[in-house]
Amino acid sequence: MTVLALRVNGEAVRVAAGTTIADVVTGLLGGDDPKGVAVAVDRCVIPRSEWASTPARAGSLVEVVTAAAGG
Repeated sequence: MTVLALRVNGEAVRVAAGTTIADVVTGLLGGDDPKGVAVAVDRCVIPRSEWASTPARAGSLVEVVTAAAGG
């Protein structure tokens, strides 16, 4: 099995080849609803509609952020 190394929210992460951005988000959130979540890969925002079709790539910088309300 091929393993890819990438960074997710600044942490080194290893995932299997074929992993998608949707898989990365699911793993990070522990299966919680990704409502209010945005993802950028290499500083480019990925629309939610493309998460499942966007492969994780070795060396990518993935940022997963959650919206927060407050003042």
